Amino acid sequence: MKLDILTIRIGFVALLMLLAYQLNPIERTQKFGLGDNVSGDTRHLLSVLMGAVVGIAIIAFEMRVRRASLKTLIGAAVGSILGIVGAFLIGVLISIQKEAAVSAEMQTFLTISLAFFMGYIGLMVGAAKGEYLDLSALGGIFSDKTIKRDYKILDTSVIIDGRIADVSETGFLGGTLIIPHFILAELQQVADSADSSKRQRGRRGLDMLQRLRNNSKLDIQIIETDFPAVKEVDLKLIELGKQLDAVIVTNDFNLNKVSQLRGVSVLNINELANALKPVVLPGEAMRVFVLKEGKEYNQGVAYLDDGTMVVVDNARRLIGKTADIAVTSVLQTTAGKMIFGRLWEEKDEHAESNVGIHDSRSMGFRKATRELRQTTIIEEIES
Repeated sequence: MKLDILTIRIGFVALLMLLAYQLNPIERTQKFGLGDNVSGDTRHLLSVLMGAVVGIAIIAFEMRVRRASLKTLIGAAVGSILGIVGAFLIGVLISIQKEAAVSAEMQTFLTISLAFFMGYIGLMVGAAKGEYLDLSALGGIFSDKTIKRDYKILDTSVIIDGRIADVSETGFLGGTLIIPHFILAELQQVADSADSSKRQRGRRGLDMLQRLRNNSKLDIQIIETDFPAVKEVDLKLIELGKQLDAVIVTNDFNLNKVSQLRGVSVLNINELANALKPVVLPGEAMRVFVLKEGKEYNQGVAYLDDGTMVVVDNARRLIGKTADIAVTSVLQTTAGKMIFGRLWEEKDEHAESNVGIHDSRSMGFRKATRELRQTTIIEEIES
């Protein structure tokens, strides 16, 4: 396909060069200041070069127009036609003036200038406003099904969080990022708060917005659309999502649920982070830094880089040190994922001590006790 298009373009330029050679538009070079001493071959050569330049300019314009949507093309065509018609009517008014008032040369200049001016203005304005056309009103004659705007509305919580900037810079979050004006107002209100913690969060959100806008690869739009009848910001986001058929990007759990009930799609950055957490299976070895004492006796608590809590038995003596552990179980809770383990050297000792044990009741009792302790820890964390 690309080879065919390239062949057609080369043939088009060659055809224009041939026509320019045959017609020789630069015949009377005196008008161009070249003088009578210029030979006929030179004039033919200049005509061929002019044909090549015109052909290349037309192909460049065609390559740009191919990337435009059908609505933009229709708007540009209608706008340019209306502009030319307006220029023609004004030119008629100029041409009927007496030559004593407006000379013939000035009339010609004004007519041509108006044609270019009105045609250009109509083309640019029509192309800019073409997105507002409703092609369905034409009864299906025209359709632009391949173009579907991908809007994502940013919530205040996800802007303050800051991870949206990292995700966007990696290219995993495409489309147009919409920032409503009422979200900016809420951010400014938080940044001007008397509470120092809220003020710091608000300023962080403004810094994240500036970081997003400085990224030339992202399409950021700040819109003035508001819903005065709706007071709560979350409900305004939902109404805007319905109006634009957009996706709301948030970290707010309640907004996530309400949006889904209202039929608006939601992207939750926390759910994305949980989905990208490393998978850990029982029996695997890990190296962790024991940070503090656990809830139960002689337990130590460590954290992974993504914030996952690791509870280690008999690790209280290793607080402030790095230890190798063996994972015993992994539990998923509403608060996140939790990993339970024991020290690696105790894993081997525990296995050897269980070789001669044949009392199933004793083994079941120890297992039930361990599960009860894990459940107690989870309940305390969730509460």
